[in-house]
Amino acid sequence: MQKLPIFNQIGIVPRWTIFLFDLFIAAIAFIFAYALYYSFNLNAYARSQFAVDIIYCLATTSFSFLVFKLYSGIVRYTSAVDSIRILSTLLFNIIILFAIKLLLIALRIPSLLPTNIIIIYSLFAFTGLTTYRTLIKIVFQYNKTKTSEKKNVVVYGAGDLGIAVKRTFDHDLKSNKFIVAYIDDNDTKIGKYIDGVKIFNSRDLAKLIEKLGIDELIFASHKVDPEKKDAATDVCLESNVNVLTLPPVSEIINGTLSPNQIKKVKIEDLLERAPIILSHDNIRDQLAGKRILVTGAAGSIGSEIAKQLGLFNPQLIILCDQAESPLHNLHLDLQERFKNQAYQSFIADVKNEGRMRTLFETFKPQYVYHAAAYKHVPMMENHPIEGVRTNVLGTYTLANLAVEFNVSKFVFVSTDKAVNPTNVMGATKRIAEMYVQALNNNILEKHADLKTRFITTRFGNVLGSNGSVIPRFKEQIEKGGPLTVTHPDITRYFMTIPEACQLVIEAGCMGNGGEIFVFDMGKSVKIVDLAEKMIKLSGFLPYKEIDIKFTGLRPGEKLYEELLNDLENTMPTHHQKIMIAKVRENNYDLVDSQIDVLFKQTQTNDNLNIVRQMKVIVPEFKSRNSIYEQLDNDVSRSTN
Repeated sequence: MQKLPIFNQIGIVPRWTIFLFDLFIAAIAFIFAYALYYSFNLNAYARSQFAVDIIYCLATTSFSFLVFKLYSGIVRYTSAVDSIRILSTLLFNIIILFAIKLLLIALRIPSLLPTNIIIIYSLFAFTGLTTYRTLIKIVFQYNKTKTSEKKNVVVYGAGDLGIAVKRTFDHDLKSNKFIVAYIDDNDTKIGKYIDGVKIFNSRDLAKLIEKLGIDELIFASHKVDPEKKDAATDVCLESNVNVLTLPPVSEIINGTLSPNQIKKVKIEDLLERAPIILSHDNIRDQLAGKRILVTGAAGSIGSEIAKQLGLFNPQLIILCDQAESPLHNLHLDLQERFKNQAYQSFIADVKNEGRMRTLFETFKPQYVYHAAAYKHVPMMENHPIEGVRTNVLGTYTLANLAVEFNVSKFVFVSTDKAVNPTNVMGATKRIAEMYVQALNNNILEKHADLKTRFITTRFGNVLGSNGSVIPRFKEQIEKGGPLTVTHPDITRYFMTIPEACQLVIEAGCMGNGGEIFVFDMGKSVKIVDLAEKMIKLSGFLPYKEIDIKFTGLRPGEKLYEELLNDLENTMPTHHQKIMIAKVRENNYDLVDSQIDVLFKQTQTNDNLNIVRQMKVIVPEFKSRNSIYEQLDNDVSRSTN
């Protein structure tokens, strides 16, 4: 156990002790003021008037100390607020002394203290009270830093949060962290000081680590540019410097910041991008007072969509999923977050037409966000029947019910794997896209009386979703490794769950029907680099303390995902992160008949025939690293 310096083992002294010590300082200040007024003539102290004056002055000062509770502060934690309190106390004391003086003059009674002594005494008292408090604080901080186990810390962000971090450690006697520098991106702050600590340019981080012997870096700003944050983290990891971050701002504002809340930075923090600015007014105009159905509500995407919809005051949010416990937990969480919002849980399988019809008849939703799907590529490669039933039949069933029950908008959540699919999962999503788009066009062309509009949204991997790479890596690190990566060159695009769901809601509201919206996924990330960084952030050395093994590409897996934001394949919208994909339009009758054949194939439990029919519907579906590659030539010949 770390042994604290002797000064830091001293407990908090009683209030009466501080009161007496403050009074002692005030007495010394009065003696010096008296000496200065009488030109240091020591005979002035021999007069009986001195005793009367000092007793009178200290009596009024004691009263002021009691009124302002000057004794209530903890001296070792003195701050600028304490100096203001001291100043206020002494100003109040001056007012009392002058008020008494004026009263005595009005009554023609000789006043006790000359005006000059009152002023000089107040200045000396303020200097003495602030100086002794500051000296005690410095002594405690100095002794705290003398420990052999101290850690030099640099704080990224010289703002309010940065100051909060420093004071948190200053007030924690058990902490061995010592703030030796601030770094910031704001040029106007560079070279200045906060509580005696200098602010440096963030570009000088590498030099500071070597010069000041930095052990830890704390991100004390949630506004740091993501690229600069990532670059600073890389510099720290190369020098074996721990990287920490703060909890959400709301917790700090509520005064809950403590050293235990300052945690190691997570890989999700480094992959985040600049916040998205949404047109909330437009979304609220469409969704306020509406009944909204969210399928797959217990999943990572569906649950976040449900949370964000609560911001727009809909009349009712129907949470549909077949996973009982996660759905129950989500319902409780949402009711706690949005106490005035109405929610209704509905346990059902989206491919069960009878059950879903009951849902539509009961609640008559006006908006549908369809996020229910099977999404894991290797699983669907082995179980194409279930992939078709859930991803295609489920969407087919819901889309038809949406038309029947006059739903205003049906927002289908798809995936980037639907672009030139190489696996069953991506192909099922592409077929579902084709159906809802063809159904929308059929309504516009032949059924103008129907109002339902279908909008599709596509995006790639989301950080932290169930079963995704980051949670899996975390579990492997906790077990001591190894981390498994399929291929050294494999890359993926990543987006945070909140960001993806914000764009889904925005795209759903901006769509007029028939569009396939794709999202700007940013830069692709090499998975092996991601694994190495996660190992380093956990405090281990890649390939030495925790190994990384390459297992080979899984069936249907691509090395590189398609670039969805390729300008040749998309058209811009008013939102810079949302584009409209250029895809071929499909004849509704043809797609409907082809899907009907596919559904009949699922009843045979013949995987090859099912996948063959999928390839007929989606000609660009070319299997990769899969047993279904044999079908590609057959389908091409039969098509020709």
